[in-house]
Amino acid sequence: MQQLNFPSYSFRFKNSENKVSIFDEIRKKFVILTPEEWVRQNVVRFLMEEKKYSKSYINVEKLIKINGLSKRYDIVVFQPDGKLFLLIECKAPEVPISQNTFDQIARYNMVLDAKYLMVTNGLNHYFCQMDFENEKYNFLKELPEYYTND
Repeated sequence: MQQLNFPSYSFRFKNSENKVSIFDEIRKKFVILTPEEWVRQNVVRFLMEEKKYSKSYINVEKLIKINGLSKRYDIVVFQPDGKLFLLIECKAPEVPISQNTFDQIARYNMVLDAKYLMVTNGLNHYFCQMDFENEKYNFLKELPEYYTND
């Protein structure tokens, strides 16, 4: 797979029926390795190894309802009190990050209410802190350290 803008991590792979799968530590199963999944798995490792986010608070690929439609978020990180700390949208490396990507994560966050957002295609990463009062987000240089209080 393509080299991404993350430190180099070791992953478990397996081959079956001419498809390569990668082991997802959060879902505890092998999943088909697509370019987007490659980015997702690197983000999960980045959160755990570089940012020291607890694996038990990370959730991957769950369904949510937005305006009556079923959507699937990529990654969220919860706080111990169950509130959402961080919502992450992953794209394949060849997909440029555009205003549409930010609109998508903003729509998801109207339901999820995360304090921080991250958008990445593995090459370019954008981090935002929500300003709910003024209905906007402020860009950050990097993700905050994981903390459990406001």
